[in-house]
Amino acid sequence: MQNILLPVFYLPPISWFSVYLDPENDVVFEQYESFPKQTYRNRTNIYGANGKLSLIIPINHTGKREMKDIEMSYREDWQKLHWKSIKTAYQSSPYFEYYEDQFKVLYDVKEKFLLDFNIKSIDIIKKILKTEKAQSLNEEYIKNPSEINFREQFSAKAPSEFEMEEYYQTFTDKHGFLKDLSIIDLICNKGPESVTYLKNIK
Repeated sequence: MQNILLPVFYLPPISWFSVYLDPENDVVFEQYESFPKQTYRNRTNIYGANGKLSLIIPINHTGKREMKDIEMSYREDWQKLHWKSIKTAYQSSPYFEYYEDQFKVLYDVKEKFLLDFNIKSIDIIKKILKTEKAQSLNEEYIKNPSEINFREQFSAKAPSEFEMEEYYQTFTDKHGFLKDLSIIDLICNKGPESVTYLKNIK
């Protein structure tokens, strides 16, 4: 076993889940880092009709910077918008109808903190993937942690470094294969095969 330090993302990318579910990894979630902008901590990428679509959670600027203290803003109804975008993107995919009710739960309650919301999104995915994977939260920020550090590993702005096989996506015929989108893209298109797919990512 090896200890790894993972950032907590919103409906994380496929690569994040491949690291998280690796049975060799004992996972610690980072909650004390200073919140970095333009990352998967408050955004997720799905496959829309026009290609890659980023769904971004607006943040309340309270002056607090630690991830655990970041509050989501509800000045606009982003929950309704995100759910509508997900439904539009995946309603014709092979498995969306099987998981729709579980996904929808995420958008029915207004959580205060981004960290709680993200962990809730991860818990929903774990339930769908039928995994009991456990994790803990770190207790302080350490610049050079003893764990293997994945805090900067997943970039929302650069192409994914992970190797993964192509699979058929809802709009593949229009825009080709889009790599390493949100885990929900994999689940909606591969269903029960998602866990096997995740094990083969390098």
